Amino acid sequence: MKNLLTDIAGVRVGHADDARLASGVTAILFDRPAVASVDIRGGGPGTRESALLDPVNTVDAIHGLALAGGSAFGLEAGGGVQAWLAEQGRGYQIGNAVIPIVPGAILFDLLDGGDKNWGRFPPYRDLGYAAAAAASDDFKLGSVGAGLGATTVNYKGGIGSASAVTPSGVRVAALAAVNAVGSVTIGDGPHFWAAPFEVGNEFGGHGMPNKLKPEVLAMRIKGGPAATSIENTTLAVVITDAILTKAQARRLAMMAQTGFARAIYPVHAPLDGDIVFAAATGEKPIDPLVGLTELGMIAGNVIARAIARGVYEATALPFAGALPAFRDRN
Repeated sequence: MKNLLTDIAGVRVGHADDARLASGVTAILFDRPAVASVDIRGGGPGTRESALLDPVNTVDAIHGLALAGGSAFGLEAGGGVQAWLAEQGRGYQIGNAVIPIVPGAILFDLLDGGDKNWGRFPPYRDLGYAAAAAASDDFKLGSVGAGLGATTVNYKGGIGSASAVTPSGVRVAALAAVNAVGSVTIGDGPHFWAAPFEVGNEFGGHGMPNKLKPEVLAMRIKGGPAATSIENTTLAVVITDAILTKAQARRLAMMAQTGFARAIYPVHAPLDGDIVFAAATGEKPIDPLVGLTELGMIAGNVIARAIARGVYEATALPFAGALPAFRDRN
């Protein structure tokens, strides 16, 4: 176990980013199609193929996922991931056609100091292709891929990941691109809201303070009380090797959203586009009631841990006025 999303067999992750642009793409690929669904809680989402993931709709398995910066421009990243998969012959076969199914979501990083004057067409399709081509069973955390330009209210955000195993041996893992409107730390740290769920010292081992001071419970968001723009969003993917139906994957995504509430304060705001994709690779049977409940409980834990790691592992952007990284101050 590497404490990564790729602790689920048959899952690969790749990043592609541009330092001048200060933005990028993260691709998640499945060696075999995975049953998947989605749960959206933020008030300002930007998604690709999310309607397809509704349990009432026909297609129940996907070939990859695309997470990107760039706000709505970043939705083109899914086309790049799709193009790479099609070149490999991976997708649904309909006659002579090969159609990879690649849902995706985006976060807002257009004001992070990078040069977004890309000309007529944004670079996210090409970045999506490069991220898919780079996918492997090992990948970096922090300020990479879709997390390169991500921020929180007080610290640089980024890509985090975590994994766990249920008592019955079912694996569940998460990846998060953390670009929250609120804070992942209690005040300015060193404590994380997700500290009760930390395993080892994966985000510093600072634990919880003895008492929460009133000021750390006051609302603190990007743009302050007069915030008017949707400049945020935390994107998360939770994957298990359990055998799930599409409806069960939807329930897993819903339960996994509790991890956002454990790790971000405040969360699921009108200014966020928070989303959880859930996928199952279909290796191990579980009880449909108690087993799924346990799996969802642990999924919430690994998402909370992944969010904290996304901030803990981040590095500051090299621009004037850029937010500091957590480890620069703690």
